[in-house]
Parts: sequence; structure tokens; C-alpha cells
Amino acid sequence: MIRFFVKNAIVVVVLVVVGVVVGKYLQKSNNSYDQKIIVVPNFKSTEYLYSKIDLLGSKIALQDTLFLKSIGIQNPLQIASISVEPIVNVNDLINEKDKEFQLLNLMEANEGLKSIVKDTTLRKYYNFHSIKINTNGVVSSKNMIDPILNFLNKSSYYDAFKKINLQNIQNQIKIKEATIIQIDGILNQFSVATSQSANQKLVYYNENIDLDKVIKTKDSISDQIGLLKLKLYSADKIIKESGMVLNTKKYKSIQGKLIYLLPLVLVGLFIFINFFISFYKKQSVKAQEI
Repeated sequence: MIRFFVKNAIVVVVLVVVGVVVGKYLQKSNNSYDQKIIVVPNFKSTEYLYSKIDLLGSKIALQDTLFLKSIGIQNPLQIASISVEPIVNVNDLINEKDKEFQLLNLMEANEGLKSIVKDTTLRKYYNFHSIKINTNGVVSSKNMIDPILNFLNKSSYYDAFKKINLQNIQNQIKIKEATIIQIDGILNQFSVATSQSANQKLVYYNENIDLDKVIKTKDSISDQIGLLKLKLYSADKIIKESGMVLNTKKYKSIQGKLIYLLPLVLVGLFIFINFFISFYKKQSVKAQEI
């Protein structure tokens, strides 16, 4: 084997170089990219999201460029496919109370955890979902992603629902903020009373006001206001995007390894052919001797 490689060193080096060059070319010629958008369907709009994605998928498969351009996509033929799937989180399937008990019931009813997370009927319970778009070439958010998100957020029914929901959240925040002001007033009155060192008033306030409960109530309401403000921020869209990763190069199973595999394949074929020829010659000599 050593003698073989020494004798054919130039050929082997040439084959390795050719394999590397061809592998690089094939990798660069691959023009497939993945776009990933993480979204949160608000107002129980998960099934609406999936139906919209299915509609887009069918239009892409039919190459309905008129429809795709009408929603703002500048280069519709650049899209190869689109799909959506839930980001599985078991905690989304069960409420905060009695988690373990509910999880056991779910597992028993669905024959294990794997059945639960793969069940499409449960996708509406997951908070986050991943929209995956495969494109031919690099895309920009403005030319492709934004039009798709705008299309997903067009619904007269959910728009009305969104307005009512936002108003309800704002009203809850106002009511709780007013409650905080009232609690602050009570605490201020108690502070004034104690500063004046009026013993009778001090006893009166101690008997009628549980300061510890008042302060805990204020803290609890403050936390609720914070959560409501976060909810107000996330509820400004029907389908709220929470993050995206664009233009990730997509390789097939071996396409990303061609730069290493092709040299090995070429050298391997060269070795096989040489040893086959050598074996054939030896067998031919033996056949003639017989």
C-alpha cells in the first residue's frame, strides 16, 4: 500500500485537489436557505394561524404569483415551501394548579408523553409556534417576512377581538393603579398618625389596619399591573412575532460534507480500479498457465 501511494503520489494529490474544488463548487451552487419565525397566536387564534399557513402553502405549491404579489411578496417564485409547527413545551399543556396530577392523567389517556407532544389536537395549547420558510436565495425581512406577517394579521373578526381585549387590559390597569393610590393614602395616614405620636390614634390604627396585609396586597397588585402591561405589549397583534432567524444556509444530509467526501471517493475509486486491474492481470496469468 505504501509503495502504491509513493508510486501514484501525483495522481492522488491531483484527485484530492479536484475533489476539494468540486466539493466547494457544489456547496456554493446550493442556493437553498431556511427562514424561521417564532410567533405567539393571541386571542385563541392558533387554528386560524395554521389555516392561513396552509393557504399560503397551497398558493406557493400552485405558484400563484398573482395572489402572493397581492399580499406584498415581491419575488413569489423565491419561496419553495412554508410550514408551521408548535414549539413543544409540556408545561403549556397543564395549568399551574395540580400540574403533576393533570400530567399523569394526560399521559394515561394518551399512552405516554410522546403521544401527547405529537398530538396535533393539542397544538392550540402551546404558546409558541415556529413558521419555517424555505427559499431559493437570500431574502430580506421587508420584501418577504413582513408581508407574510401582515397577511397573517389581517382578520376583521380578530381585529375587533383585539381592540376589545386591549381596552379591557387598559381598564384593568387603571382600576389597579387607582387601588394602589388608595392603599398609599391609607399608609400615608398611618404614617402621619405615628409621627404625631398620638397614642390613641396609634392604638386605633393598630386595631383596625393589618399593615402587613395591606403592604402584601399592594405588592400583589403591583405585580399584577406589571403582568398586565406585559400582556398589553404582547397583545397588540393577532399573530405576534417574538423572534426570527433569517437566511440560514440549508444543506442536504451529505451536501455540507462534499468538500471532505469527494476527495475520499475519488481516491477510493482510483485505488479500487488499480487493484482490480492488478487482480485481473494476475488471474489472467494463472488462467494461461493452466
